[in-house]
Amino acid sequence: MTEFINNILEFLSHLGYFGIALGLMIEIIPSEIVLGYGGYMISQGHLNFVGAVIAGTIGGTIAQLFLYWAGYYGGRPFLEKYGKYVLIKKSHIDLAEQWFNKYGAGVIFSARFIPVVRHAISIPAGIAKMSAKKFILYTVAAVLPWTIIFLYVGMVLGSNWGEIKDKAHPYVLPTIIAAVVLGAIYFIIKKTKKTTD
Repeated sequence: MTEFINNILEFLSHLGYFGIALGLMIEIIPSEIVLGYGGYMISQGHLNFVGAVIAGTIGGTIAQLFLYWAGYYGGRPFLEKYGKYVLIKKSHIDLAEQWFNKYGAGVIFSARFIPVVRHAISIPAGIAKMSAKKFILYTVAAVLPWTIIFLYVGMVLGSNWGEIKDKAHPYVLPTIIAAVVLGAIYFIIKKTKKTTD
């Protein structure tokens, strides 16, 4: 880990559960690392697993709500201009918009597990003025298992939590497959419903 990341994690650790939520909200460093460190804090007895899951789910959801609101109120021109400051490129927005237009609202859940579109998918949802309630529901449904996986693996790894990305792979892959399958089922049901209407 770089000294920069270690300094941020040390600062967040002093904030307890709020530190996990804040780390995911601002996402200066990847969520996997914040949650992995959170798991380590659980293994040391500084945090409770359930409390950390709640904090992680809230923080991860709020992070996506920021992007949703940016799309909702600022639109695409605003994001193309300022997205670079939150590591969102124009190509990310293009791809996320294609996915959203092709697969509909249900992709908000399944895309959370796919690299590149994982964060950007919130933007077209906001631009399309998707219902905030529905957006939050799908987002929480995806953020919750993601949070549980990385907290658990970080907890099991303990002081070796820095290996989180490699060690979490056997847990993340089945989750990605399940998310894609659920997304495909949603898409098929939606298509079938359209043809019968």
